[in-house]
Amino acid sequence: MAVFTEVSNPEARELLRRLQLGELVELRGIEGGIENTNYFLTSDQGEFVLTLFERLTAEQLPFYLYLMKHLAHGGVPVPDPRADKNGDILHTVCGKPAAVVNKLRGKSQLAPQGVHCAAVGTMLARMHLAGRDFDRHQPNLRGLPWWNETVPVVLPHIDAAQAALLRSELAYQNHVAASSAYAALPRGPVHADLFRDNVMFEGEELTGFFDFYFAGVDTWLFDLAVCLNDWCIELPTGAHDAERATRMLDAYQAVRPLTAAERELLPAMLRAGALRFWISRLWDFYLPREASMLKPHDPTHFERVLRGRLALPVHAG
Repeated sequence: MAVFTEVSNPEARELLRRLQLGELVELRGIEGGIENTNYFLTSDQGEFVLTLFERLTAEQLPFYLYLMKHLAHGGVPVPDPRADKNGDILHTVCGKPAAVVNKLRGKSQLAPQGVHCAAVGTMLARMHLAGRDFDRHQPNLRGLPWWNETVPVVLPHIDAAQAALLRSELAYQNHVAASSAYAALPRGPVHADLFRDNVMFEGEELTGFFDFYFAGVDTWLFDLAVCLNDWCIELPTGAHDAERATRMLDAYQAVRPLTAAERELLPAMLRAGALRFWISRLWDFYLPREASMLKPHDPTHFERVLRGRLALPVHAG
């Protein structure tokens, strides 16, 4: 992701020594994204990813790291955090909390077809089921309370029509969250940010999910909605792709069928997923932090997705 903290070769060598991962071959900053500092860390023992956490605290981080380890041991292809000789998987680099994970094979599929969407649906359902017995709990830190806090901060930066949409949708989502149908939704650990660039493929084979640092305990339906809003959307227009969405939904339900409450609230959660990323992109765009490779995402994309979800609600088949 963006590089906020510069890591030197000597600091990388010392980290590899502590983790008994061999000698440094290459350290290379990763562009894109806006939350953490990420490097590809190559040693003579293999390829790894080093993450320095810029916003998350050392108290929050064990949830994410141990969730990844739990899922990896449960057969879900996710990065497995590396421990030092004391068994610790949370480290310190340049005064920041940090983690080192194995680099997944493959590459992101940025122009997904139905087969890729089906693979994501299958693995997402497997991930949800594998997380049911995870014994740590942390809320989705970018959930409804954060939306309520952040909307007033971004409102001064947008025009009247956008502000009206943001306020009305936020009010609707607060109403949904207070409903009995919402209370009945199954929940557990979710990824909450499973976009195209956070999944690896080799051809049509899904080789892994990564970047779990927005994960938390939330409704599984919200997690599925976030995926549908990225994998099954035409990026230039924000328009819904019915064929890809059907493939993802059918594949997900072949592993974990949706409940009646989930089927009822799918249109609302698709709106919620679009709202969440519209708010965060407005925040990142208008209130950015300094970084050597920072490229904020265009917030109007998720405004278009939200307007599309309002105009044409999507129901589970």
